[in-house]
Amino acid sequence: MSEATTTGRPPEPDWSTLTPEGLAAFQEAENRVRASVAARAITGEPDPAATVEWRQVALPGRDLPVRVHRPSAGGTRLPLVVQVHGGGFVGTAAQCDWANSHLAARLPAVVVAVEHRLLDWETPLAAAADDGWDVLRHVVEHSGEWGVDLDRVAVFGESFGGLITALSAIRARQAGLRLRAQVLVNPGTDVTSGAFDLPSTGEYPYTPTLTLPQLRFLRRLAVPEGADARALSPLHAGGLSGLAPALVVVPTADPIADHGRRYAERLQASGTPARLSEYPGAGHAFLSMPGMAPQAEPARAEILGFLRQALGG
Repeated sequence: MSEATTTGRPPEPDWSTLTPEGLAAFQEAENRVRASVAARAITGEPDPAATVEWRQVALPGRDLPVRVHRPSAGGTRLPLVVQVHGGGFVGTAAQCDWANSHLAARLPAVVVAVEHRLLDWETPLAAAADDGWDVLRHVVEHSGEWGVDLDRVAVFGESFGGLITALSAIRARQAGLRLRAQVLVNPGTDVTSGAFDLPSTGEYPYTPTLTLPQLRFLRRLAVPEGADARALSPLHAGGLSGLAPALVVVPTADPIADHGRRYAERLQASGTPARLSEYPGAGHAFLSMPGMAPQAEPARAEILGFLRQALGG
């Protein structure tokens, strides 16, 4: 899903006619802006009490970049938070530095932000979801190298990253990996065609940070012909009991607000502790835009409090 970052971003293409070459050019230009120092007027300054660096992770068949946030004061056997940025077919872990560095410094914790493969005609949702899960599994399996405490692991995702995170939480339960918490911020949880009929999509089809044409384009890339959309949609998962306790953060002026609301309801109905927290008037991707969205700071404080309680010693 597409989050605005700065007025210097490239012009929005016609999603209905966009070619693979055009998408690649748009991704490169947009992400250059999102990762720039100038964009921090919108995306926020990293917390000075945290260090931030890129690192490569060797995964099956590929190397993947991750952006690692650690408390400047150091420490070993810290809690681990694996975070996934929003965007789907665009986006970078660098756009989340404001929230991730703050969590690293204030929890304190090691926050590993996944630079997942972006969707295109050759890279569906299943591939991006594997990136989120494989990074989580890799860091857990090499916990000593990363200096993290296996007993204090959480996952955190925004928008499309919230979708990947919800899927990772389900896979963790299946694999016997205990997570202490999951944080889902304006998450997409449904990639079936029925998602377009949700009331929030009808109420907010065109917003500054997410539109119905973008959602339709994302679904075209995410779910290739023949793929099972329900199997990629946490909202339609067969069983949601026994998952990590969840904080579901929903901005109300968001086309996919009902994705988060309904997923929180399903978690609660399954017996998984889930807290739904709505931010009136906030738009999609608000947490990544503290320079424009006043609701970002209280949301960040709520996430910090939730994770601090879940990951306490």
